Amino acid sequence: MADSSPIVTRIAPSPTGTMHIGTARTALFNWLFARGRGGKFLLRIEDTDRARSTPEATQAILDGMRWLGLDWDGEAVSQFERVPRHAEVAHRMLAEGTAYKCFATQDEIEAFREAARTENRSTLYLSPWRDVPEGDHPDLPYVVRLKAPRAGETVIEDAVQGTVTFRNDQLDDMVLLRSDGTPTYMLAVVVDDHDMGVTHAIRGDDHLNNAARQAQIYRAMGWAEPVWAHIPLIHGPDGKKLSKRHGATGVMEYAEMGIPPAAMRNYLARLGWSHGDDELFTDAQALEWFDLKGIGRSPARLDIKKLESVAGWHIARMEDADLMEEIARFLALTGQPALSQLQHDLVSAAMYCLKDRAKSLPDLLEKAQFALASRPIEPDEKAAAQLDAVSRGILSELTEHLQNASWSRDTLEATLTLAAEAHGLKFGKLAGPLRAALAGRSATPSVFDMMLVIGRDETIARLTDAASRDG
Repeated sequence: MADSSPIVTRIAPSPTGTMHIGTARTALFNWLFARGRGGKFLLRIEDTDRARSTPEATQAILDGMRWLGLDWDGEAVSQFERVPRHAEVAHRMLAEGTAYKCFATQDEIEAFREAARTENRSTLYLSPWRDVPEGDHPDLPYVVRLKAPRAGETVIEDAVQGTVTFRNDQLDDMVLLRSDGTPTYMLAVVVDDHDMGVTHAIRGDDHLNNAARQAQIYRAMGWAEPVWAHIPLIHGPDGKKLSKRHGATGVMEYAEMGIPPAAMRNYLARLGWSHGDDELFTDAQALEWFDLKGIGRSPARLDIKKLESVAGWHIARMEDADLMEEIARFLALTGQPALSQLQHDLVSAAMYCLKDRAKSLPDLLEKAQFALASRPIEPDEKAAAQLDAVSRGILSELTEHLQNASWSRDTLEATLTLAAEAHGLKFGKLAGPLRAALAGRSATPSVFDMMLVIGRDETIARLTDAASRDG
């Protein structure tokens, strides 16, 4: 493929369930490669398997792409709707002699393989119909097979894997059209990629063997092949192929865990690709840096702790307004009530003291509990233990001092410190009861930040409630 060609990449998932994190990573690599070079990124739904493809699964792919923030050019293409075009190419290959009709039945093929196993020879099916003239064909159902080269090698120059060589005597004459006239996956992929102008086929290395067969179709048709780039799969922490036993495998499961999309993009980009030692980066940097040379040949390992660390970095750097939008999306996605206007305003005002250490959106919302809660605040068990008789007495006294204090951090610090010292305590001993009164939690932002965010009247009301609790 000439370097001057406009870049066109694609993602072509099968709609048979949720959008797998591996599919999401492949989509991201294609998106970064195309978008970073002013090219096109296309979406094709490989829905020719009508028994397994469902509208719900197609919607899951669209939802996953949209949540990840990976926009595509034009409409999503349905492979099933292009079946007549696939058949047209197969018949053209028949006419040009690069494919042939095979009338062998399944029973005959199985008998051939059984005999080969008995005689300890290759079970690769060699059709007796490969060179039979049209005039000698019976009036029976047939499949259309590729007339693949029998000698020599098929060489794939792969941008990730390097030169990969396949012996042609190890590749059979694969079926292009089934006996009912429907195309096989191998033919459909090649025709669609060619017609869509795909210049770079960036996909999982589980497709590497397919590349040899698909290259043979390209060459039979005289079509330019795409640049092949087969990326290693994602493994679990134990080094085995990622599965449900390792945890979440669907991309929307991570959305429901409250990982922001920007963080997911950063993390997925680093799963199998690197730019020096850079672990944390923005979309703009990823678009500038991403290339095929940075993709490794070893499988990447999913690491939830690292994902949370990446998420924390992104949350801390997000604009407050953008973070509030992410919170709204997360609550809607997980079926939780939307924030009231008051809650929205308070959380937004508190963002400066919430986002620096949050590892996910639920983590941030937990830290924001003081801004989300309404009176009376019900402390959890750990916090309630802080509200003993002595503490409640100090809180009661404190409300009087706060009535007329100027509402600034310096004044609040001085007022609370004096109140603690009056009882022979360090301020730290008063912090626990204050957290319990203001948030009902033992782990919160600083008490001064909470008081500044909720204001004088609400602070005094919460302290009064806590002071009057039954011991």
